[in-house]
Amino acid sequence: MAEIRIGGLQRLSSCDWPGELVATLFLQGCPWDCPYCHNPHLIPPEAEGALDWQEVLGFLAGRRGLLDGVVFSGGEPTLQRGLPEAMRAVRALGFRTGLHTAGPYPARLAAVLPLCDWVGFDVKAPFSSYRRVTGAAGSGDRARESLRLLLASDTAHQVRTTVDPTLIDGAALAQMGAELAALGVADHVLQACRSTGTRTSRPVRKG
Repeated sequence: MAEIRIGGLQRLSSCDWPGELVATLFLQGCPWDCPYCHNPHLIPPEAEGALDWQEVLGFLAGRRGLLDGVVFSGGEPTLQRGLPEAMRAVRALGFRTGLHTAGPYPARLAAVLPLCDWVGFDVKAPFSSYRRVTGAAGSGDRARESLRLLLASDTAHQVRTTVDPTLIDGAALAQMGAELAALGVADHVLQACRSTGTRTSRPVRKG
């Protein structure tokens, strides 16, 4: 049985996987602490999950034929070592599987890519500026390696960035666009930052 902590469930979503009707699982825990995070309650990995995995599987079993797939979101889903087993269980029910990730664990992402039908990959900033956004040393290097793994796979994906103007200015956007193009990203989606429900009022990190 998969051991994952589930912090929330969106029973029907049309925006978490473009063009698909899905259920979205929000997994507990994230190693990064981005000020504009819309799910700050999901950041602490030690917090108890709000939902039991077996209950979620029961819900999904009743949605076969009604949903196109299931998206594993967060938090950061690859933090949880039970993710591969959970994805296999969802695929066994007949669902396609999607993943939202920022790539903090390249090796774990590599392990689940064969189980993913689609990946939404969040790029935070120019890779040299990641620590200013995530608060974590080395996060830019890990994100770049994860993105390389994704691009080298045949997995459908979307690369996107939430643009917080207090963290990313025009020059940073231009640098990021050049870096992504050099890696082979053909389509980079920019998303406006919404302050409601976030912690963007915290002081901006330096460096």
